[in-house]
Parts: sequence; structure tokens; C-alpha cells
Amino acid sequence: MSLRQATMVFTASLLLCTAPAADALADPHETVTIDPAGRLAPDGTVTLSGTYQCTGGTGPVFVSSSLTQGNQSVRYGIGGTRAVCDGEQHAWTNTGRPSPAALKPGAGHVEASVMELDSRSGLPLPRFHASQRQDVVLTQS
Repeated sequence: MSLRQATMVFTASLLLCTAPAADALADPHETVTIDPAGRLAPDGTVTLSGTYQCTGGTGPVFVSSSLTQGNQSVRYGIGGTRAVCDGEQHAWTNTGRPSPAALKPGAGHVEASVMELDSRSGLPLPRFHASQRQDVVLTQS
């Protein structure tokens, strides 16, 4: 991954914190789903997955995800995947390794967003295509 791509993924992950509620989004054909189970590897790597569907997109688009467990005020960014907004449904999988021993098998809460970095105004600003929040279960893999 190039430095530019890594910067975009990082920016997309940071902007996830500003994602609107799913019902605030205008286009019902743009969706993101979250699988009800995530995987937790022995080294602490978390894998989350689901599907997304979006249209348009003039700038780079990403599916970003975050996970909370226990203390709901602590949110862990779990990767970012480049998205293709062609109107078709696609699978996404994000992985990340929060600080060691931060997460344990069991219940958690995931937020996933499809977000575009729209730079038509000259500055890359977030444009959210879809957002979803869901309870999940982390299983040891």
C-alpha cells in the first residue's frame, strides 16, 4: 500500500467517528451490512466483515469499521477497505490489531461506514454513502 493510500485509509478511519446515523442517509440503495460474528486471532488481530452497495463516487471510497467492547467510550478502528461504487453488492473484510489484550472473545458493537473523500470543493471532505451499527460476537480463531 502506498503512503497516499495509507493516508486515505487512516483519514477514512478517523472520519468514521463523524458518521451520521443510518436513517439520516438519503439513498436507500446505498447500504452496508455487518456480519453478526467477528474473529479474534490469538495475536489480537480482529477481522470484521459484511457487504456494501453504493453508487457514484468521484473520489476514493472506503468501508471503515470500528469496534467497542465493554467500555462503550473506547472505540477501536478495525481497518479500512477500498470500495467500488458501481451499484452492485460487494463483500468487505477489515482487519486490525488494537493494543495487545484490548479485546476478548464475546459481545461487542461494530459501526461500519461507506465513506468517500470528495475533493470537488478543493479539500477532501467526507461524504457518507451508508452507515450501520450492530451488535456482534467475537469468536476466538
